[in-house]
Amino acid sequence: MRAVVFGATGYVGTNLVPALQAAGHRVRAVGRRLEALEARGWSDVACVKADALQPDSLPAALADADVAYYLVHSMAEGANFPELDRQAAVNFREAAAAAGLGRIVYLGALQPATGSSIHLESRRETGALLRAGAVAVTELRAGIIIGPGSAAFEVIRDLVFHLPAMVTPRWVRSRTQPIALDDIVAYLVRLPEIDQAAGAIFEAGGPDALSYADMMKEFGALVGRHPRILQLPLLSPHLSSLWITLVTSVPANVARALIGGLEHDLLVDDQALRRLIPLPLKPYRAAVEAALHAERTADERPRWVEGSMLHRQNRPDFGFYAKHLRAEGETDASAAALWRQVDGIGGDNGYYFLDVLWQMRGFFDLLVGGVGMRRGRPAGGVLAVGDALDFWRVIGVDPGKRLTLLAEMRIPGSATFELEIQDLAGGRRLISVTAHFHPAGVAGITYWNALLPIHKVLFRGLIREIVRRAEQDEETKCHAAI
Repeated sequence: MRAVVFGATGYVGTNLVPALQAAGHRVRAVGRRLEALEARGWSDVACVKADALQPDSLPAALADADVAYYLVHSMAEGANFPELDRQAAVNFREAAAAAGLGRIVYLGALQPATGSSIHLESRRETGALLRAGAVAVTELRAGIIIGPGSAAFEVIRDLVFHLPAMVTPRWVRSRTQPIALDDIVAYLVRLPEIDQAAGAIFEAGGPDALSYADMMKEFGALVGRHPRILQLPLLSPHLSSLWITLVTSVPANVARALIGGLEHDLLVDDQALRRLIPLPLKPYRAAVEAALHAERTADERPRWVEGSMLHRQNRPDFGFYAKHLRAEGETDASAAALWRQVDGIGGDNGYYFLDVLWQMRGFFDLLVGGVGMRRGRPAGGVLAVGDALDFWRVIGVDPGKRLTLLAEMRIPGSATFELEIQDLAGGRRLISVTAHFHPAGVAGITYWNALLPIHKVLFRGLIREIVRRAEQDEETKCHAAI
């Protein structure tokens, strides 16, 4: 089967791609950011950049495919995400018909018996819009998926790890049937192979019907935490979403949309699905154990990838989702000239812009028992993986392209600092610096927000100074040659 996974950098897509490969299928991974796809390090997988909101990008992504998995949502984009989801679904169904696709497999959401939420209604509408096209659609509706990166699972993780006691609204008593990530992926792999699944809607859930309070307590028992949960009936889903964003690393827009749907019981009728695919489903406790084991044993790469345990310093209590800050600049300077500046950063060379602030940060780190800036640069002068650099550790070097540093200072979370050089059209180059910060609960999120204005100034100044020095370096060499 020639399969396209649309939304391949999400938590389900990231696991579905290798599962499809293991089943013997040819896979094309599609996402909005090509570098995020390539960072996964998949072998024999075609990575394609496309966006369902940009119709012109879809034909190449869907060409010659038998089946496409639609794992796309726009909750992270803010309050207008239902309209974005609506437009994306229409664009995709038309492109799928034009490409002669045999099947669309859509991962949707369970629907409550009564009432709904903006998030759940958008998931239902997306399925209906896809089915209105010419291509047969198989819709699989699931509730909470237990696996690294699942927004609901990450909310549970962050609450349990970082709040010994919590005041919660009525939704903690709502019941659902959480399903293991491995089990939902197994269903997705098998469904396109079954003719009877074409045009059908299935519900999927695990064997345990649990409240959210039950899930938090069970997770806590597994990781050695015992949160006290006090229910406050007057606390609305909207108010609870506000305080949850102070604790969890899950993107705020996603958390708000998700919380709105938690006040409903979401129980499954999965008899039709289990007749077609009789899987031995994991109970909740086993699903959590599998999720934590998957994190501990995952292959790690130096380049930052969302949720990487290497970049979280092997701490499952550090947030799966990172906060990000990026600054970039364009230049005519050569990659070699830019790399000389990147490779020379730190130690006696400093950080090129407002270095006094970097030195002050190192001094404060020493005061709280950290390594500070006293380690300097390695003796050889050229950075290599494993080197200590001030309060960083070098975890990735791709000469002429990328330097990845992991913070070893005392901070409430884990930080990665990446400098990257990319070629642009017309012989120009893009130089960028990106910070990824995995916060540890309230302290980590507060720390990030407090320093964000300073970091913005530092990063922009750093990029400007790298560009200036690289251009000056090349001009000096040019004059010397003349």
